[in-house]
Amino acid sequence: MRVVSGVQPSGRLHLGNWFGALRQFVELQERAECFFFLADLHALTSAPDAARLRDNVRALALDFLALGLDPARSTLFRQSDVPEVLELYWVLGNLAPVALLERGHGYKDKTARGIPANLGLFAYPVLMAADILLYRADAVPVGRDQKQHLEIARDLAVKFNQTRVPGFDPQDPDGLRGGAAGLLRLPEPLIRDESAVVPGTDGRKMSKTYGNTIDLFADEGVLRRSIAGVVTDSTPVAAPKDPSTSTLFALLSLLLDPSEVPALERSFREGGTGYGEYKKRLLDALLSRFSEARRRRAELERDPGRIDRVLVDGANRARAAAGPVMDAVRRACGLR
Repeated sequence: MRVVSGVQPSGRLHLGNWFGALRQFVELQERAECFFFLADLHALTSAPDAARLRDNVRALALDFLALGLDPARSTLFRQSDVPEVLELYWVLGNLAPVALLERGHGYKDKTARGIPANLGLFAYPVLMAADILLYRADAVPVGRDQKQHLEIARDLAVKFNQTRVPGFDPQDPDGLRGGAAGLLRLPEPLIRDESAVVPGTDGRKMSKTYGNTIDLFADEGVLRRSIAGVVTDSTPVAAPKDPSTSTLFALLSLLLDPSEVPALERSFREGGTGYGEYKKRLLDALLSRFSEARRRRAELERDPGRIDRVLVDGANRARAAAGPVMDAVRRACGLR
């Protein structure tokens, strides 16, 4: 099974990134051929400062490696180092109906928040489709909020195959029943139900957009202040507390060993423990859970050349996989 996914280099990784994506990446490399990219082209939709974008790409690569991504088992690369993705983006863009893109959740959400509409924002799902289809992915790890983007990728793959592959049947996309196999493979989503939403310090979904994150590699003092800001109610220390409505309980449940969660729930319901104690426990649990990753990241920072070598090697491997696909697409389109 070939798996493809990417993460935007938009700042420090936080708990939501780990439970929503990165943990699954590390697990998948044990049983799949994985391609993971640092989505610097996608990051241009927010018009970042050039130096900051370069720094964020390197920082994200450090984070990936520190958290256990093994470049010997996974292909880790910078999105922009594979120019074929922009060529496929243009090919798919000539097939993408405007009405389909207008229904994009991300586009509607961002323009509703006052972000100016432009081509990059509007066509974001087309570039994401190219990211996926260029490497003939079998599966794509996605959060529930991005499932629509994968559906758009599948729609565009079907449309390309119907337009450019004589004898292609959408009901038999791999040509197993006598039809022609599609040049672009239709990937399936991989969704982790138990970690679909990680709450931020304010109770909303953890997101850099909301400024409510708990960063994985922040200094201990910064982490302590972030956790101190986790929203709680005014229930007295001695009184019972409802774990089902507690952001603090939800975060602790993610970081503790599953065997410890029933006792934590009893503690909430019985009362006698203040939120300050639970916040201290959350800090301890986070530092314990990521102590090895934080140590590895500090080591990697002392060897900046290693990141360069990993990304160059990853780009070469990614282009080797993308080349035959793009050659076939060019021939199918009459570009060769």
